[in-house]
Amino acid sequence: MRRATLRAPLARRRPRVPLQVARGLAATSPPDARRLSTRSLPDYNTQVDVANIRLSKPKRPPPTKRRKAADGEWQGLKDLRARLKAEGSMVDQTLVDMESDADFQRTLKAYKEKGAAKLTLEEKKERRRQLDALGVPEFFDFLGRELETPSKARKSCEVFQLNVGLYCNQACAHCHVESSPKRFEAMSEAVAERCVEILAASPSVHTLDITGGAPELNPQFRAIVEGARRAVGDRVDIIDRCNLTVLTEPGQEDLADFLAHHGVRVVASLPCYSSKNVNQQRGRGVFGRSIEGLRVLNEAGYGAEGGDLHMDLVYNPLGAFLPPPQEALEAKYHEELKREFGVDFNELFTMTNMPIKRFADFLSRRGELKDYLDLLVRNFNPDTVDTLMCRNTLSVSWDGSVYDCDFNQQLGNPLALQDAPLASVFDFRSTDEFLESDIRFDNHCFGCTAGMGSS
Repeated sequence: MRRATLRAPLARRRPRVPLQVARGLAATSPPDARRLSTRSLPDYNTQVDVANIRLSKPKRPPPTKRRKAADGEWQGLKDLRARLKAEGSMVDQTLVDMESDADFQRTLKAYKEKGAAKLTLEEKKERRRQLDALGVPEFFDFLGRELETPSKARKSCEVFQLNVGLYCNQACAHCHVESSPKRFEAMSEAVAERCVEILAASPSVHTLDITGGAPELNPQFRAIVEGARRAVGDRVDIIDRCNLTVLTEPGQEDLADFLAHHGVRVVASLPCYSSKNVNQQRGRGVFGRSIEGLRVLNEAGYGAEGGDLHMDLVYNPLGAFLPPPQEALEAKYHEELKREFGVDFNELFTMTNMPIKRFADFLSRRGELKDYLDLLVRNFNPDTVDTLMCRNTLSVSWDGSVYDCDFNQQLGNPLALQDAPLASVFDFRSTDEFLESDIRFDNHCFGCTAGMGSS
């Protein structure tokens, strides 16, 4: 293979168990945890031909005319690499599209007028109003009604998740962290070094999960990977949450080599195997760049059956519905990507869209928030509760603050500690110090327990 000679001589092992979903690794679950029971879930019937799924028109039209989503200029594999190189960075295209998108502009105006904290509070209150209208109690009270012994107890931390920043070359319609080229929040060198120190002092942690934004575009990304390998060697699996298009960015030509050299596992977002659906959800031209990113990773040795370099894909629905059964959709992805593009990957993980941030805005504009929350509650799956992301994960923000999970982080819900309302990485030495803290649940948590869940 073209890049094999650059790979480090690390004897990479296969991960202990499969990843369950896109945004949370429950590695203590039994190996068949991702094949949860779905027979009693009333709406778990989405077709696997997801390329044929189209969004219906909103129940209420938005106040201003929305720009029709563009398919992009997908021209197949012919001359794709040369064409993308000539186009340069995707950032300029994303910024142009953001300027012409009425929804982005409304959100930007609201942020300037009210601020992020107030908008987040309003979003939370609106979810609560809709749940009240449905007669649904607070999440933990709901668990008490559905389970014999609901628990807020945390397990030993096994997944240390770092959100290294919000800067991204894309601005996806459903992004729950609201990343874009206009977000410059970034993890500092001091926070990054502290996180590596904590990782080294936490023997229960076996997975370092690096996310963003586009994490690879953060100045600390490579330093964290290199520092983690020096500190803990092969004891910890390192995951890169990759949007794939970053591999086509100027200055990232060696990214695949770097990831392979350090044995990093790639978990890549690809919400469909058709250009129209991907471009509609993730931005004009994203599909072609994603296919190129997959091909580059394949050339570096990723995705080969029986190989040491794992590349897993993530599907999340285009609209307000549950994903289809994971195994059947994975087979369809393998078939379509291999036949059309010659692309190989290891596993596919389905993720339920969380009703927060941009996706919550999407639902509200269409008058579908109440119906979507009803869908989540109606499809509560008790099999998801013991393997929730928050059970065995600590999530660190770019500024060093610590949360139960990535979703709580984006909503500003701090850890429920008695002695400190908002823990920082500089306040503790090992993740073992959080064993006595309770998980902080809230009304968005229904998304993690519906269908196959989001954790």
